[in-house]
Amino acid sequence: MSEFDTAAAQPGHPPWTCPFCPLLCDTFGVDVGPPGRSLKLVGSNCPRASTALAAFDGSPVAVQPQVDGRDCDLDTAIAAAASLLAASRQPLFGGLGTDVAGARALYALACETGAICDAAQGQAMMHGLRALQDRGGFTTTLAEVRTRAELIVCMTGDPTARYPEFFRRCGVGERDDLQTEMLPVHGDLFDTVSLLAAVVAGRIPVDDDRLPADLAALSMRLRSARYSVLVYEPGRLPAQGALVVEAIQRIVATLNRSTRAAALSLGGGDGAATVNQVFAWLSGLPLRSRAGPLGLEHEPLCFDAGRLLAGGAVDMLLWVSSYGPEPAPPRVDIPRIVLGHPGMRPRDGAANARGQVFIPVSTPGIGSSGHLFRTDGSVLLPLRPLHEDGLPGTADVVRRLTHAVKTKKQERVQ
Repeated sequence: MSEFDTAAAQPGHPPWTCPFCPLLCDTFGVDVGPPGRSLKLVGSNCPRASTALAAFDGSPVAVQPQVDGRDCDLDTAIAAAASLLAASRQPLFGGLGTDVAGARALYALACETGAICDAAQGQAMMHGLRALQDRGGFTTTLAEVRTRAELIVCMTGDPTARYPEFFRRCGVGERDDLQTEMLPVHGDLFDTVSLLAAVVAGRIPVDDDRLPADLAALSMRLRSARYSVLVYEPGRLPAQGALVVEAIQRIVATLNRSTRAAALSLGGGDGAATVNQVFAWLSGLPLRSRAGPLGLEHEPLCFDAGRLLAGGAVDMLLWVSSYGPEPAPPRVDIPRIVLGHPGMRPRDGAANARGQVFIPVSTPGIGSSGHLFRTDGSVLLPLRPLHEDGLPGTADVVRRLTHAVKTKKQERVQ
């Protein structure tokens, strides 16, 4: 257990784990304040956490569920959603912004309905997943980077734009022997990483006149460092990003023959990495899978949510996003169920909301408890609620949906 696994809350504030970034920082506090005032971050100036907290206050949420654009009670909304699911021949579960309990419940509902499941960050997540499936890889943890790494190389640019606390979490600036470098990109990212891999492996001499001097210097630093960590963000990779990840892992594998190295992926926020973990341990398959007529099927290309919606291959969308108004569900011309942050409440009116169900759900780590996997995939952290928001959790709603769908199917058989 690292120093970041035991919350050192700010004085006067209860322990809190931030759910708005896959780093899951747990050394800050939150000033809840009087009801009606936006929550405020204490002990950090992280813009990502501060902005997310501003969407919440300490008062109960008054937003009601909706069916076809009209307010209703929760029972009515669940009954309407269950009818849509039971009637669907091929539903799609998207967004998937939830925690471990919500993911477990969604998996059971997906099995009951034969749904295809893909996260809002599915395209980015598949880069690393496909590389792992094809070639394997060496990974590390934030704690090991902090205590053992000597050189951090950022392969896709400065990560602090999306992960403001990353360098602090790694101990940069606290240790004299820990250095960071940005990969100098010459033209195409894949060409640059592949060239670096060839130099590190000795296939291209370091003193080759055609080799950029900064890449030659970086290769020598990597080979001389006792422990190097190559950090990349899947969300910043190009369309065929799996090839870049494989090239990164080739560099790591080569270095591990004579020294020590690992890769660290920064991604899987909004619960995406957690849902992928849960689905993998329950079924043996990651996301972009379904329990269909042929049994369990995994199709990383065919089961892309964007592709399915654009091609009209699904007839209903269930969108889950409990951490904030974004990522918002796509506008579709098929029945849609949204389990989301109260700020996602549709405002189009009843005229444009036929076949639409909206159910506000509690945010884990704000109005309810939960658990999330950190970006390094090896640490499961608890989320503690800050106040009572009066909303049901995603897991509770999905379990009720599953029961209602089963009941409707039984009624049809009878």
